[in-house]
Amino acid sequence: MKPVDAVMIAEGAIPSTQEELIQAWQMLVDTGMAWQLQGWFGRTAMNLIEEGIIQSPEEDYRETDGTTYEEANN
Repeated sequence: MKPVDAVMIAEGAIPSTQEELIQAWQMLVDTGMAWQLQGWFGRTAMNLIEEGIIQSPEEDYRETDGTTYEEANN
């Protein structure tokens, strides 16, 4: 999925399945775009993370590498 498609899906401008919507939000978080776009994206991303629908970048990193996000960035 291209970043522009993820944004359009998250905004509802492109029809999508629930799975595609979750993938779009996960991509926005993984790439950091969720925190760079208008505030609504960051707030929605945080809500989805808190609800366990998507993972924070730290959780993704820990799962694939075995080290914590903080360890890798210090």
